[in-house]
Amino acid sequence: MQTRFDIQGEYIELSKLLKATGLCATGGTAKILITEGRVTVDGKVEHRRQCKIRKGQVVCLEGHTIQVA
Repeated sequence: MQTRFDIQGEYIELSKLLKATGLCATGGTAKILITEGRVTVDGKVEHRRQCKIRKGQVVCLEGHTIQVA
């Protein structure tokens, strides 16, 4: 499943993106998934929950893809 997410500013933190798109119900859930290495950013595993996600990047979590625009 692919989702497009439009950010308003320069960036959004990874954990906040997962919560805003509905892939995680809480920030705590997002933190766990990120630290377990289940989230990729542009094809690479990302372990930083406050990683800055910018326009043009692709975030994947368990078969869900988020295209940031």
